[in-house]
Amino acid sequence: MSDVFERLISRLDPILERVDRLLHQWVGKAPGPEIFETCHAFRWRTGRGVGRLEPIKAVAHFDLNDLIGVDRVVESLDRNTRQLLAGLPFNDVLLHGERGTGKSSAVRGLLSRYFPEGLRVVEVDRNDLAELPQLMAALREGTTTVSDRYSFLIFCDDLSFDSTEQGFRELKAALEGGIEARPSRVCVIATSNRRHLLPETMEENRQARVDETGQLHLGEALEEKLALADRFGLVLGFYACNQSTYLEIVSHWLRDAGLHELDELAREAALRYALERGGRSGRIARQFANEWIGRTRLAEVTSLGSGSLEQDTR
Repeated sequence: MSDVFERLISRLDPILERVDRLLHQWVGKAPGPEIFETCHAFRWRTGRGVGRLEPIKAVAHFDLNDLIGVDRVVESLDRNTRQLLAGLPFNDVLLHGERGTGKSSAVRGLLSRYFPEGLRVVEVDRNDLAELPQLMAALREGTTTVSDRYSFLIFCDDLSFDSTEQGFRELKAALEGGIEARPSRVCVIATSNRRHLLPETMEENRQARVDETGQLHLGEALEEKLALADRFGLVLGFYACNQSTYLEIVSHWLRDAGLHELDELAREAALRYALERGGRSGRIARQFANEWIGRTRLAEVTSLGSGSLEQDTR
């Protein structure tokens, strides 16, 4: 009987080993304090309902000083982050506004400015928000012994969904209203093109009514949608820039590349580029600057190459 049992165990050993490897691959280990020392940004990945932190090796850093025309917004965002780092009361943040106006760049700028002081960013995809409680638990477990050294931004980029989608209610509970306490020094920051994160229909607006005292009462559907956005204590708007600000941003990037101030030729080209793209924003200004800088440098290289060729043929 013992021989049969031993043979059975010997056959099960490789199977159990493979299962253990698969579980480790899906689940991973809870983050230890050392991982936050060496890595500044992470992605939260879920598979088969189980999540894990994946370090981001090459972080796309950004200088907050490169954001032009949104000084008051950046100042408020920066102050809220300093409160978080100091262990003081802070608010979760919603950055909303038109595309290409610097919302995501502002978050990257916070990391670049404050990672030496212990700021860490965890990027969460909208499709993984349903496992947000797991992320909170992982951060709580991994930072118990160093809770005063690291602060976290849970970053949800380009957030927008219907109230029936997965993750909607989990995010509401994580922001405010859930029974389970959030880990200390964890701030949720989301960017969205929609002020209230969800689409609003004309029918929902028709459900609003004014009572006999003159007070406005929203319909139930609209109240449900506003319930998520209202949980962000700090709501900051990013908007398309005017022509002078647009040209100032272009000029900033040209100077940063070592080119001369914006001359008349570059100015006309920049305005034409914005017109062709159908608007003015920081992103469009940077894209034009990239094209102009590349075109100018290429012309210089070509000119130098032609000069060298002429000398060789003499």
